[in-house]
Amino acid sequence: MPHSTSSPRLGDLERAVMEHLWTSSEKHPEGVTVRDVLESFEGEREIAYTTVMTVLDRLSKKELVTRVLDGRAWRYLPMDTREKLTAQTMRRTLDDMDVTDRRAALMHFLDGATEDEIEDIRSALAEIDARPRRGLRLPGRRR
Repeated sequence: MPHSTSSPRLGDLERAVMEHLWTSSEKHPEGVTVRDVLESFEGEREIAYTTVMTVLDRLSKKELVTRVLDGRAWRYLPMDTREKLTAQTMRRTLDDMDVTDRRAALMHFLDGATEDEIEDIRSALAEIDARPRRGLRLPGRRR
Protein backbone atom coordinates (compact mmCIF):
# COMPACT_ATOMS: atom_id res chain seq x y z
CA MET A 1 0.00 0.00 0.00
CA PRO A 2 1.76 3.16 -1.10
CA HIS A 3 1.96 6.02 1.35
CA SER A 4 5.15 7.62 -0.02
CA THR A 5 5.14 11.31 0.71
CA SER A 6 1.75 11.31 2.40
CA SER A 7 2.57 8.95 5.27
CA PRO A 8 1.56 10.64 8.51
CA ARG A 9 3.86 11.47 11.39
CA LEU A 10 3.27 9.68 14.67
CA GLY A 11 2.91 11.27 18.07
CA ASP A 12 4.49 9.71 21.17
CA LEU A 13 1.42 7.70 22.19
CA GLU A 14 0.68 6.68 18.60
CA ARG A 15 4.26 5.42 18.27
CA ALA A 16 3.94 3.44 21.54
CA VAL A 17 0.69 1.86 20.33
CA MET A 18 2.23 1.02 16.95
CA GLU A 19 5.23 -0.56 18.71
CA HIS A 20 2.82 -2.82 20.60
CA LEU A 21 1.01 -3.73 17.38
CA TRP A 22 4.27 -4.51 15.59
CA THR A 23 5.62 -6.68 18.39
CA SER A 24 2.33 -8.52 18.89
CA SER A 25 1.41 -9.08 15.22
CA GLU A 26 3.47 -12.25 14.85
CA LYS A 27 2.04 -13.80 18.00
CA HIS A 28 -1.48 -12.52 17.26
CA PRO A 29 -1.95 -12.55 13.47
CA GLU A 30 -5.69 -12.10 14.03
CA GLY A 31 -4.99 -8.70 15.62
CA VAL A 32 -5.31 -7.31 19.12
CA THR A 33 -8.12 -5.52 20.91
CA VAL A 34 -8.11 -2.14 22.65
CA ARG A 35 -7.97 -4.03 25.97
CA ASP A 36 -4.88 -5.99 24.80
CA VAL A 37 -3.10 -2.75 23.94
CA LEU A 38 -4.19 -1.13 27.22
CA GLU A 39 -2.82 -4.09 29.19
CA SER A 40 0.52 -3.77 27.40
CA PHE A 41 0.96 -0.35 29.09
CA GLU A 42 0.48 -1.71 32.63
CA GLY A 43 3.33 -0.54 34.84
CA GLU A 44 4.63 1.76 32.09
CA ARG A 45 2.15 4.61 32.00
CA GLU A 46 -1.28 5.47 33.32
CA ILE A 47 -3.66 5.54 30.37
CA ALA A 48 -7.43 5.27 29.95
CA TYR A 49 -9.21 2.67 27.83
CA THR A 50 -10.94 5.44 25.85
CA THR A 51 -7.58 7.07 25.11
CA VAL A 52 -6.23 3.85 23.60
CA MET A 53 -9.48 3.44 21.65
CA THR A 54 -9.15 6.99 20.29
CA VAL A 55 -5.50 6.46 19.31
CA LEU A 56 -6.33 3.22 17.49
CA ASP A 57 -9.24 4.93 15.72
CA ARG A 58 -6.91 7.76 14.60
CA LEU A 59 -4.30 5.25 13.41
CA SER A 60 -7.03 3.51 11.42
CA LYS A 61 -8.11 6.81 9.83
CA LYS A 62 -4.46 7.51 8.96
CA GLU A 63 -4.44 4.08 7.28
CA LEU A 64 -1.63 2.82 9.49
CA VAL A 65 -3.69 0.00 11.00
CA THR A 66 -6.46 -2.23 9.77
CA ARG A 67 -9.34 -3.22 11.98
CA VAL A 68 -11.70 -6.14 11.81
CA LEU A 69 -14.85 -6.54 13.87
CA ASP A 70 -14.69 -9.63 16.08
CA GLY A 71 -17.99 -9.96 17.92
CA ARG A 72 -18.42 -6.60 19.65
CA ALA A 73 -14.72 -5.68 19.67
CA TRP A 74 -12.39 -4.44 16.97
CA ARG A 75 -9.10 -6.26 16.36
CA TYR A 76 -6.25 -4.10 15.10
CA LEU A 77 -3.19 -4.96 12.99
CA PRO A 78 -0.47 -2.72 11.53
CA MET A 79 -0.80 -2.20 7.76
CA ASP A 80 2.95 -1.98 7.21
CA THR A 81 6.09 -3.01 9.00
CA ARG A 82 8.08 -0.69 11.24
CA GLU A 83 10.78 -0.61 8.56
CA LYS A 84 8.36 0.43 5.79
CA LEU A 85 6.92 3.24 7.90
CA THR A 86 10.43 4.45 8.77
CA ALA A 87 11.43 4.40 5.09
CA GLN A 88 8.28 6.32 4.15
CA THR A 89 9.07 8.96 6.77
CA MET A 90 12.65 9.27 5.50
CA ARG A 91 11.40 9.51 1.90
CA ARG A 92 8.86 12.20 2.82
CA THR A 93 11.55 14.23 4.56
CA LEU A 94 13.88 14.02 1.55
CA ASP A 95 11.08 14.76 -0.91
CA ASP A 96 10.23 17.93 1.02
CA MET A 97 13.73 19.36 0.39
CA ASP A 98 15.21 20.92 -2.72
CA VAL A 99 18.12 19.09 -4.35
CA THR A 100 20.88 21.20 -2.70
CA ASP A 101 19.40 20.87 0.79
CA ARG A 102 18.81 17.15 0.29
CA ARG A 103 22.48 16.53 -0.51
CA ALA A 104 23.60 18.62 2.47
CA ALA A 105 21.17 16.77 4.77
CA LEU A 106 22.44 13.40 3.52
CA MET A 107 26.03 14.50 4.09
CA HIS A 108 25.22 15.59 7.67
CA PHE A 109 23.46 12.28 8.24
CA LEU A 110 26.41 10.29 6.90
CA ASP A 111 28.94 12.41 8.83
CA GLY A 112 27.20 11.35 12.03
CA ALA A 113 26.85 7.69 11.07
CA THR A 114 28.75 4.94 12.85
CA GLU A 115 30.95 2.48 10.98
CA ASP A 116 28.23 -0.16 11.35
CA GLU A 117 25.63 2.22 9.87
CA ILE A 118 27.95 3.07 6.97
CA GLU A 119 28.45 -0.64 6.33
CA ASP A 120 24.66 -1.16 6.40
CA ILE A 121 24.29 1.65 3.84
CA ARG A 122 27.00 0.17 1.61
CA SER A 123 25.40 -3.25 1.83
CA ALA A 124 21.93 -1.84 1.01
CA LEU A 125 23.32 0.10 -1.98
CA ALA A 126 25.07 -3.02 -3.28
CA GLU A 127 21.83 -5.00 -2.94
CA ILE A 128 19.83 -2.31 -4.75
CA ASP A 129 22.47 -2.03 -7.48
CA ALA A 130 22.31 -5.80 -8.05
CA ARG A 131 18.52 -5.79 -8.58
CA PRO A 132 16.99 -5.44 -12.01
CA ARG A 133 15.06 -2.16 -11.70
CA ARG A 134 13.13 -1.07 -14.76
CA GLY A 135 16.33 -0.02 -16.51
CA LEU A 136 17.44 2.27 -13.68
CA ARG A 137 20.91 2.09 -12.17
CA LEU A 138 22.61 4.09 -9.51
CA PRO A 139 24.77 6.80 -11.09
CA GLY A 140 28.47 5.95 -11.22
CA ARG A 141 27.94 2.32 -10.26
CA ARG A 142 28.68 -0.64 -12.51
CA ARG A 143 27.23 -4.08 -12.43
